[in-house]
Amino acid sequence: MVAPRRIGILTGGGDVPGLNAVIKSVVYRAAEVGAEVVGIRRGWQGLTHLRPDAPDDGQHVRPLDRANTRTIERSGGTVLHTSRTNPRRMRAAELPPDLPAAERAGYEVAQDRYDLTPLVLRNLESLDVDCLVTIGGDDTLSFSRVLVDAGVPLIAIPKTMDNDVPGTEYCIGFSSAITRARELINLQRTTLGSHERIGVFRIFGRDAGFSALYAAYVTSGRCVIPEDPYDVTRLAAVLATDHLENPSHYAFVISAEGAIWQGASMADFGETDAFGHRHKANVGEALASQLRQLTGIEAIASELTYDLRSGEPDSLDSMVAITFANVAMDLVADGRFGRMVAVRDGKYADVALPAPGTPPRHVDVQNMYNRDRFRPRYDGRLGEPLLLLGALEPPDSDEGGGHGYPSRPDNARIVRATDDMSSSA
Repeated sequence: MVAPRRIGILTGGGDVPGLNAVIKSVVYRAAEVGAEVVGIRRGWQGLTHLRPDAPDDGQHVRPLDRANTRTIERSGGTVLHTSRTNPRRMRAAELPPDLPAAERAGYEVAQDRYDLTPLVLRNLESLDVDCLVTIGGDDTLSFSRVLVDAGVPLIAIPKTMDNDVPGTEYCIGFSSAITRARELINLQRTTLGSHERIGVFRIFGRDAGFSALYAAYVTSGRCVIPEDPYDVTRLAAVLATDHLENPSHYAFVISAEGAIWQGASMADFGETDAFGHRHKANVGEALASQLRQLTGIEAIASELTYDLRSGEPDSLDSMVAITFANVAMDLVADGRFGRMVAVRDGKYADVALPAPGTPPRHVDVQNMYNRDRFRPRYDGRLGEPLLLLGALEPPDSDEGGGHGYPSRPDNARIVRATDDMSSSA
């Protein structure tokens, strides 16, 4: 395989700690083989708004080298900036302002909906890149697959605090989010104890409960997750008992934003974004209100959201980001395009990019969650991967779909996780 001459790289969707470590590692590996790296700014927007026939002034494209990436891994966010642009579903207000009217009309696919994929392909060709490295979550990766199907040489790297990208057990940003959640929850224990309250911590997780589950794992807390609608009366009773038995008379539960109790619903609100998402109503406030009514104990809600994606990465995310970047560059060197870097069975791997519309990965409730006690499972971990992140679909499915969670074998040792393993005191 001939070494690439010019590599493009972009970050899309929400930022997480570790993105800059990926960017720097790609640049440094490219320099070893004499390749240039072009940073595309603001995610897919950089490729919809770039005008090859006009001076760019670094607005959409930024050359990257060892000098200007030397220290970037020490900070969070992304030096390339990001956006939630979906080139296949753009509104008129989002289109490049200098796009000619006739060209604009050619991209219209429905009322106030434009598919700029042909423009993205044309702009990529004008950049003369041999391959593209994309870093993102489900939404960024879904359009990456569109480009792969159109013949673009591309390698993808998964990132999201929700850790729910299908095909991989780990996504960049997850460990840092759990580390931040533990710090913030432990800080607020003093206030909960001082006022003898029940705390409800709302955490990211629209469709999957990994963030809530693992925040509970490291804080000895209760949690509720989207995969398992729960009995709120039972949760209230468990928390009231925690509150009574805790020497400081407080209790808390961590709720994923998509978790909801049986018989309830939480409406979405606001405009639909480019990938079809709307904001979730605040389940933390709603749950706190329910708990006040059911227990007679003061309950307050606290948001654990954007603080979790801010700041520098923790050690694990730094290591994973650096390794993901180097695995991606190995794939580039071997000409193995159309792949996503992944972790499978606790090992670094590569898989086919998930197809657009593939559902997110979900918590394996049977093996990972104690639904009776609203806890992670702590038992039966012998033989599990280090991060305990559960089963995946069969390896290397070209469709990227299906969760394929196996049932625990009949002869497996099943022991209820006792509460003295994880007191909330």
